[in-house]
Amino acid sequence: MRIVVLGAGTVGTSIAELLCQNRHSVTVVDNDPVYIRQLNAELDVRAINGSASQSSVLFQADVLGADLCLAVTGDDEVNILAASMAKEMGARRTFARVYAPVFRDMSTFDYQRHFKIDRLLSLEQLSAMELARGIRHSGSVIVENFARGELEVQELSVDQKTEFTGVPLKKLNLPQGVRIGSISRDDRMWIAGAEDTIEVGDRMTLIGNREDIDELKDLFNVRIRSRRGVVIAGGGETGFHLARALDSSRFDVLVMEQSEERCEYLAASLRNATVVHADATRRAILEEERVGSADVFVACTNDDENNIMAGVEARDIGAKMIMSIVRRPDYANLVGKLGIDLAISPRKVMARQIMGFLNSGPVISRTLLGSGNIEVLEIEVLPGVPATEHVLANAQLPSGCLIAALMRENYSQVPGADSHLEPGDTVVALVEDSALESTLQQFSVDGR
Repeated sequence: MRIVVLGAGTVGTSIAELLCQNRHSVTVVDNDPVYIRQLNAELDVRAINGSASQSSVLFQADVLGADLCLAVTGDDEVNILAASMAKEMGARRTFARVYAPVFRDMSTFDYQRHFKIDRLLSLEQLSAMELARGIRHSGSVIVENFARGELEVQELSVDQKTEFTGVPLKKLNLPQGVRIGSISRDDRMWIAGAEDTIEVGDRMTLIGNREDIDELKDLFNVRIRSRRGVVIAGGGETGFHLARALDSSRFDVLVMEQSEERCEYLAASLRNATVVHADATRRAILEEERVGSADVFVACTNDDENNIMAGVEARDIGAKMIMSIVRRPDYANLVGKLGIDLAISPRKVMARQIMGFLNSGPVISRTLLGSGNIEVLEIEVLPGVPATEHVLANAQLPSGCLIAALMRENYSQVPGADSHLEPGDTVVALVEDSALESTLQQFSVDGR
């Protein structure tokens, strides 16, 4: 694929290196000639010196025929403008990295839709979701956020028999805003069908908004495990997103932040978390806040050394699980020896996300669901494709495919049997490996 990377900083360079390793044709743009000379010397890329926000530079980078344009400079506004321009100039897919939360807050303005950008990516939010998956693995697991945060996918285990277990799904009065996507039993995972039943010991994947998912949990009487104590050292964007992801009845969350002003913002924005104005790198402070009794300690300040130091101290005083954000690659082999259970590299998280976007045809992104044989596909509905000819109940979709979510204009929903796909929609589909080819045929213009 032909890919244009706008920005040759730490993130842009690591993405370009990964793409080169996978033998893609890569062009990198940056306004710093030092970075450009370094790229030309070290990577097999075409490096261009210039501003990503100038149309002449984008034209020189040949975004007109690019399969993918990634705007990952250190400036949010430049990234949004450049990704929007690249899309208008002919790039098939464009993605922009943003830091400020306002750009992903659709309650005030939908930047992504207005500027016709395929995805706004936050390195900090992606890192937080990776940490959340590590914390929540024992119960309801966040697998992936879709539909720009309006819908989510969770996995839960059915631990006891209820009046709803053993009953075919078609006979259950399930909430309209949630769908059972897949069922795992023993060593097998499959797409849930109308005749399937939920048995004790099963794991099922749920798609919908959080409130409807919680209602379905009540129907199956999912046992709420004892509350787990989580201490988050650092209340920056990563810490904030992590605290918000864990802001539920299952976790007691304590956020430690040095900035008093930031503490006030966190306290106003997080409903259930406790926010403390404290320096998490000092052992005396950790002992004072009883970090030793925490189930999980997460160090996500902006400094790798502080994260490692705080993690080591927390382990030493008794915290059960230690997680940390570690940005420098040369620290990768060190953290495990120091007792850190999970180290997250934001660059690697971003790289995995980017690799999921390297698709042809109508597929925007693809993610493996757990370790099974099911993929989660984000698919653009193009004009004239077979999937738009009938309502979903009559569409010629294989049994191994479930349309789990539908995004249209300014809203997202879990579609029903009478929903009709329209050009311009985006759907999230759970697809078994055996049904992948026939599913994509329904979303291809020529049916092939």
